[in-house]
Amino acid sequence: MTAIFLYATNTGTMVRRELFRTLRTVDSIVISLMVPVGILFAFVWVFGGAIQSGGGYVNYVMPGLLLMCAAFGSSQTAVSVAQDIKSGVVDRFRTMPIAGSTVLAGHVVASALRNLATSAVLLGCAVVLGFRPQATWGSALAAIALLLGFVLAFTWLSTWAGLLLSPEAASGLTSITIFLPYVSSAFVRPETMPSWLRGFAEHQPFTPVTEALRAFLLGGDAGSAGWIAVAWCVGLGFAGWVGSAMIFRGRRS
Repeated sequence: MTAIFLYATNTGTMVRRELFRTLRTVDSIVISLMVPVGILFAFVWVFGGAIQSGGGYVNYVMPGLLLMCAAFGSSQTAVSVAQDIKSGVVDRFRTMPIAGSTVLAGHVVASALRNLATSAVLLGCAVVLGFRPQATWGSALAAIALLLGFVLAFTWLSTWAGLLLSPEAASGLTSITIFLPYVSSAFVRPETMPSWLRGFAEHQPFTPVTEALRAFLLGGDAGSAGWIAVAWCVGLGFAGWVGSAMIFRGRRS
């Protein structure tokens, strides 16, 4: 019991370190908030008139935007982890009487908190633009749990990448996380895509997670998309966690 308490305390210290580091970099705060809001306004005002969807395009596109911005925010963890490795901060932490893995746990938990805050701001702006969720309390909790699971999965994958890449190379992950939602059901239905692209769009993680989140927020039935989304989140998160643990243990050795 004492070991669990100490681990939680050390992790809390690392989380506060990451959050304070975020607050000290004003430009990162502005980017993390303005980029999602800017993308929201662009899609609703620029594309909303051309793409027709039942209930308004903002209702259709909002779940995909939430996931895209969550993936974008999670991918920035790779840069933070890579910077800690390069600067030698992780090696200094290992000389202290704390569990070394709490450094990675601190990055992951801080990323989840930042992403939830950004998602709340994005949802507030979407409501102003006409987004009208129809979720019950149960489906709202399911939507939050799914979004959090998605964030944790991508954050662990980003942590794994941060342990392997330089800060410069890790920063390139943001381009991948922004591109993938476009080839999914986040912004248009996959059946409108060319046949050679439709298969990829229907079988990559963003599509089932988007469909499940859309159903939870708009009062629909997630159906099999819900279970497929959970499977993707668990699988990706487990792969990122195991990969991070192996690389981190190897670096320590």
